[in-house]
Order: sequence, then C-alpha cells, then structure tokens
Amino acid sequence: MFFIIIVVILSVELKYLQIENMTNNNIQQVKQRFGIIGNNAELLRAIDVALQVAPTDLSVIISGESGVGKEVFPQIIHQNSPRKHAQYIAVNCGAIPEGTIDSELFGHEKGSFTDAKDLRKGYFEVADGGTIFLDEVGELPLSTQTRLLRVLESGEFIKVGSSRVQKTNVRIVAATNVNLVDAVAQHKFREDLYYRLCTVPMRIPPLRERQEDVLLLFRKFATDCAERYRMPAIELDDEARRLMMSYRWPGNVRELKNIVERISVIEEDRDITADVLRMHLPHISMEKLPVLAQHQFDDQKIFSSEREILYQVLFDLKNDVNELKKLVHDIMNGNVQMDTLDHNLYAKPTVHPSNIHHTSILDAETVEETLSLEDVEKDMIRKALDRHGGRRKNAATDLQISERTLYRKIKEFGLE
Repeated sequence: MFFIIIVVILSVELKYLQIENMTNNNIQQVKQRFGIIGNNAELLRAIDVALQVAPTDLSVIISGESGVGKEVFPQIIHQNSPRKHAQYIAVNCGAIPEGTIDSELFGHEKGSFTDAKDLRKGYFEVADGGTIFLDEVGELPLSTQTRLLRVLESGEFIKVGSSRVQKTNVRIVAATNVNLVDAVAQHKFREDLYYRLCTVPMRIPPLRERQEDVLLLFRKFATDCAERYRMPAIELDDEARRLMMSYRWPGNVRELKNIVERISVIEEDRDITADVLRMHLPHISMEKLPVLAQHQFDDQKIFSSEREILYQVLFDLKNDVNELKKLVHDIMNGNVQMDTLDHNLYAKPTVHPSNIHHTSILDAETVEETLSLEDVEKDMIRKALDRHGGRRKNAATDLQISERTLYRKIKEFGLE
C-alpha cells in the first residue's frame, strides 16, 4: 500500500513538472516571436496570463507606465486566440480628437456632420470577429465610454447620425498608463465600464523593477543598432553598468532604447564609461517625475503624466527668476557688494548699480511675482505649431503631449 502511494505521488509530481516545462517552453517561444527581452518574474507572469486568457473572449485591461511595452501583449492575446485570422486593430484613444472619436470607433452616416461626405465604417464594424486594442483607454470622453459599455454588454452599437442598431463580435483588450481607480473616484471614468473591462487585469512592471533585465536590454539594443548602421556595438565598463542598473528609467524600455541608439551613433569610442553615460542621462531630478503623476495638487489641478516634464521645467524656471530678482534687490539695497560675487557666475557689469536704482526699483511685491504658467504654455504651443507648419501631430510629439491634449489646449487658448 505504501509503495502504491509513493508511485501515485511521483506520478503527480512528474505530471506537474511536465506542465511547468510546457508552460516555460511556451513563454520562451512567445518571447522569441514577439521580441520580448527579460527574465523578470512579474514580466513572465504577464506573458503566462496572456497565453491563458487568449483562447477565451474575456476582456483584458493592461496597466503600466508609458514605455514599458504594453502594446505587445494585445498582439500575444490575439495571435494565440481563435480570432487570429480576423482583423486586429490598435487604436490610440489619446491621439484622436474628442469630436471625431465616436466616428472613428463606430462609424458615421453620410451627412451626419459637416465633413461626413460619405458613409464610413468604424473600427468596431471593420474588426467584427477580431480584436480591438484600445490604448490609453482612460482618455476616452464620458460619452464615448457610454457607447463602449453598450458594445461590451450587448455587442450593439449605433453609427453617428444613424438610428439603426448594429451588432458586432469584437474582443476588446484595453491598456492604460493612469490609475483608473483614481479616475473613477474623480468621475473621469465610468465605474461600470471599469469593471466590464477589468475582467482580467494585467500589470506590466516598470523597468526600475526589472533591474536584472536592464543589461540584457542594453545588449539587445546595442547589437541591433550596430547591425543596422554597420558599426561595432558599444560596451559598458563596470562603473557604467552599475550606473545603468541604479538609474530609475522614468521612460522605461523606450527611454533605454533611445539612449542606447543615441550613444551608439554619437560616441566614437565603443567602450562607454560612467562619465560618458551620465552625459546622455537626463538630470537626476527628472528621475522623480513618475511620483508627480500620482500627486494631487492643492489647487485640485491634476495634470496628465505626459505634461509633468513641462510643468517641472516651468516651476524650476520660476524659482530661478525669483532668486535672480532677490539678488538684484539685495544689490540695490547694498546688502551684496558686486565685487564679492563669483566672477565665474557674473561677468563685469556694464551698468552701475546706482543706474539700476534710477531705472528700476524692485519692491517686495515684485520680488514675489510669479510667472504665469498658462502664458508660458500658450507661447510654447504656438511656437511648436509654427515650427511644424501647423501640423498638430508633429507639434504634439515635439511637446511630448498627446494629440488630443494639444487639440484641447488649442481650443482653450484660442489658437485655432
């Protein structure tokens, strides 16, 4: 009897080992097919979940910071599902203006609005039987969220300008780089839609949580760049490798790839030191920007993560200007002597302090004056549009904001 029990236990363990080996083999095949680099446990878990959920029709929502590679996982789900021979459409919800997104998703009838010169099929009609990937789903307007909820619940939708109900059989995979729970609490995202989409949640870890993968990704990008431009691949010394591992990578995999390609092309020496690497990494204060995306400002203004860099720069500029004003104020009042200032910071003055006193008097109110963020932002948007000949997509890329955000700001500032 004891012998039989041992045999049963061994057979069960063997079966589990076979299943585990099959799972590992499947994950490795997926990594190779879709170009995924890394051995982080959470990343491998996300791939495994994608493979398990693929044969079903369950809705999936993928969360993760910008640049982590969320767009790969909907493709894994689609290509391993019964829908793989049907349409796969990826839609960036943040890049479509609010006034046209319903038409893009659901289609429109001829004459339903000014530019509707022809009948148009929307993505949900075109992708019938396939998969739609809704990237930046948190950017959808509330009215569009209502239409999307109806599709998820009943598979029904109505074109813009039509009264006829149409049916579609589409599998939805969504992704977001914002906290949808917070968006629901702020009434920016429908709670019922959130629970409909979040049947199977997946999280893609940021690169700072995948330190063991940083050097693997570096070698991959360096090798790819070397092959593309027919040059030797760059290599890191020990100190540079430690710096690469300790850096927070706020832009995640996308930032790492950009920096590797930049160094590969610009630097002539193929052996990269820590000093050279520091020249290409952003200022250390920029590493903390992801924290700002989770911060709620006292004036209740919540800025999207794409604009945090802009506001950080503006606040730093404001502080620098105020410090300079205070310094001039002290000079005028005799609190600071010109000959005691650092010669490297201030060149020989061309205007005597006494002349400054006669031409401009800075009182306490002037010293405390702050810059108008709206005016600076408006000026930057106008200049970006001028640089790109009014092309909003290029201007949005230049400003590092979504096209939809730029469209809203253009209307807000009257720059049309």
